[in-house]
Amino acid sequence: MANKRSAAGAEDGKTRERRLFGTDGVRGVANQHPMTCEVALALGRAVAYEVRQKAGRHRIIVGKDPRLSGYMLEMALASGVCSMGVDVLLVGPLPTPAIAFLTQDMRAEAGVMISASHNPYEDNGIKIFASDGFKLPDERESRLEQLLADEKVGKVRPVRSAVGKAYRIDDASGRYVVALKSVFPTDLDLEGLTVVVDCGNGAAYKVAPTVLRELGATTHALGVAPDGRNINRRCGALHPHGLKAAVRRTRADLGIALDGDADRLVVVDDQGEVVDGDLLLALGAEQLLTAGALKHKTLVATVMSNLALDKRVRALGGKVVRTQVGDRYVVEAMRKGDHNFGGEQSGHLIYLDHATTGDGMLAALKLLAVLQKSGVKLSELKRSLILFPQALVNVAIRQKKPLEELPAVQTLIRRIESRLGADGRILVRFSGTEAKARVLVEGPDKKTVNKMASEIAAAIERALG
Repeated sequence: MANKRSAAGAEDGKTRERRLFGTDGVRGVANQHPMTCEVALALGRAVAYEVRQKAGRHRIIVGKDPRLSGYMLEMALASGVCSMGVDVLLVGPLPTPAIAFLTQDMRAEAGVMISASHNPYEDNGIKIFASDGFKLPDERESRLEQLLADEKVGKVRPVRSAVGKAYRIDDASGRYVVALKSVFPTDLDLEGLTVVVDCGNGAAYKVAPTVLRELGATTHALGVAPDGRNINRRCGALHPHGLKAAVRRTRADLGIALDGDADRLVVVDDQGEVVDGDLLLALGAEQLLTAGALKHKTLVATVMSNLALDKRVRALGGKVVRTQVGDRYVVEAMRKGDHNFGGEQSGHLIYLDHATTGDGMLAALKLLAVLQKSGVKLSELKRSLILFPQALVNVAIRQKKPLEELPAVQTLIRRIESRLGADGRILVRFSGTEAKARVLVEGPDKKTVNKMASEIAAAIERALG
């Protein structure tokens, strides 16, 4: 292994300029700053202020996942939008990729998703999409933060018939289901396949089982009874143990787990074992390369992906380019380089020919199409990618102090890099959504990388924990 890398943080200069937005929107404990009604209302006004710069009547789509605080934040944000003379289209609980799709499909000027994704129910978040369905770049998020304190925004007060309206869109989920099914090859169906899907009591609890059943799969659905508090709780992409047991019990061909907002996919094979996200990237790249459809023969992945992925894609005649962690950065690199497939080891898979963001169900349908065409079990396809040993340790921290300012940590990293030589790599970064540092070590054997990752994690904990 020749790609040795050490990183001192996850955030570039543009990201540091932002105080409210992280790597995936605004996120925090609901009803505490920044996830308060006051901030949601102000953010709604700021987004509406931006879109109303063009003449005419404007619309913003607002969706959410089923967590309890979604009602509160939805109403606050919608009030802010309406107070600026912009209409709101309320679509209720739907996956994040559905909001991105509907923003384009319904010709809205912006889309807003209220969700904290994989976080526990007491958290919540706000993600914003532009009219083209893509997440806002860092510069526009910085602009929105500036508008929150801009006096000229506060002076805009439409009255009478100029005040915005709020509408409930009853057919939103049906539109998204049709869009998902259109991705699946028309000459195939899922007849004869048994699929277990765990929706994590999240945003896809209705649409995911519906898509699978309408395509013909025998479907067993888990995590489809959200009560506002059980989202991601011992289920879904973060906790696949229930899915694994269900796959074995039902002798299913595949298990699919989604996170709270369903932009992420975790897969369990026919033996009840979790499939590494890098294998999903490798299989997707192989399918597109074989069809001559992978643009520039390039897969876009993040620095977290295993080096075995590079080796596998090279063997297939392609190459891998890497970005910093975060699906938004993968998408930015894909758009900049005119690439059409990429993703993260964590399960965000982006098929840019069909969607503008990661979509768990779309990725699952792509995988199911591969299985149906090949007639090969996923447990057998797994053998095409032999991963290098990798250890990932998360460290709870008090503050995200630049790692360059932690001499003891830097000295330890350099010493371990020297020991690894050309046979491994180290990546240390801060989470963009949680108060955590993430330590990744890749090397020649599992015991060695586990020990090295633990040593670095302990040093970070002493300095920042």
